[in-house]
Amino acid sequence: MSKSLISIALAMIVAAIISPASNAEEDDDIRLVLQLTVDGLRADLLARYADRFGDDGFLFLKQNGTIFANAHYQHANTETIVGHATLATGAQPSVHGMTGNVWFDAEDGELSYSIEDAPYPLLPTRDVEVKGDQVDPAQQLARIQGRSPRALLAETIADKLKAHSGGRAKVFAVSGKDRGAVAMGGRAGKAFWISTDSGDFISSTWYYETYPEWVVDWNKARKADEYAETEWRLMNDEGTYLLAHQDDRAYETDLRGYGRTFPHRFGAPGNKLLYTQLVASPRGDQLLSDFAKTLIDSEGLGQDSVPDYLSVSFSGVDAVNHFFGPSSLENEDMVLQLDRTLADLLAFVDKKVGLQHTLIVLSADHGFAELPEYKTEMGFDAGRLTTDVVLAAAERIAEQQYGVDGLVKFYYRPFVYLDDEVLTSAGLDCTPSAPMEQI
Repeated sequence: MSKSLISIALAMIVAAIISPASNAEEDDDIRLVLQLTVDGLRADLLARYADRFGDDGFLFLKQNGTIFANAHYQHANTETIVGHATLATGAQPSVHGMTGNVWFDAEDGELSYSIEDAPYPLLPTRDVEVKGDQVDPAQQLARIQGRSPRALLAETIADKLKAHSGGRAKVFAVSGKDRGAVAMGGRAGKAFWISTDSGDFISSTWYYETYPEWVVDWNKARKADEYAETEWRLMNDEGTYLLAHQDDRAYETDLRGYGRTFPHRFGAPGNKLLYTQLVASPRGDQLLSDFAKTLIDSEGLGQDSVPDYLSVSFSGVDAVNHFFGPSSLENEDMVLQLDRTLADLLAFVDKKVGLQHTLIVLSADHGFAELPEYKTEMGFDAGRLTTDVVLAAAERIAEQQYGVDGLVKFYYRPFVYLDDEVLTSAGLDCTPSAPMEQI
């Protein structure tokens, strides 16, 4: 989505929230903004599977909403935190500051996780050792377990709504990922996400000193644990799937017993990967939806004339894409089941708030490229580049172009970091030759 389209879309949201049409009936006033983000949902997937969607999920939004068909991001690093922050603020990464899930901290000389923040530790829910995500490479690089939105430099729609209402608007963001919740909640909202250490929904001390009672009760129910040693099975008959023939490919990931083919079996209680497996399945999105419904009910969202805000960021499609690819049978069933999960959530919102009182915004934070091995099978010249190969190429180009050795200080996808001291001593100027908006 281009910056201009994002700005227009967010301006429309603000206008709908705070400036209802003068002739609007009271029954049509907006009481809840529901911002739905599907992590990694490439736009063509909605068309690919549309013939098997129900009437009350994606198709309901398509038939009753406005579609931005020619919408593009203006940033190249399409990662979770970058896309979420752009959707939340309407700004580009050069403005909102979230340039990557992970970046090189020049002051400390090491990698830093985008939302890590030592003064705001995770708020424990039970006696489980917090080790961070077992599979997510971004969270594995986090140096500390504190989380906050302090690195987000631009205000979000949620922040603006909170300020406009004099603090009366209730603002929440929930996600399967911490960064999917933190970015959308902004500085003024409350954020919750799934812990892959416990299966609980957790937060940090930036948001709470102690959990609300309804969160304590939800976590006590141990709903994630109910899926231990069960299976993710196809929702429909296998013969109805477009990608049924692509269920077993050697380059797909087996999460230590989760398997490459259906049915995928979830780990036993105590298995460290159980909760990651759940997130990489329709069950994670269903748990998220259940938590969101409990939040709406418990916090009374949309129950008065002050518009509230809820961001729900579904993480399952992205996880499945990473492990199995966007053209896998797993992806097809994931999107089909998400359609049902979405329909269930919308039905709940209709019952509790009324869809006529709800402004719904649906987007993805980014798309997803085909796995290079899959492209190779199709005859394309594709492959994977390792860090060593990229770093060596960058160093070689720097030496050839500028005759300087040691200019490249560090590389972590997708950024090459240059050594400021070498730049200065060589008399090189890295200032862009054109305004950033033109690059």
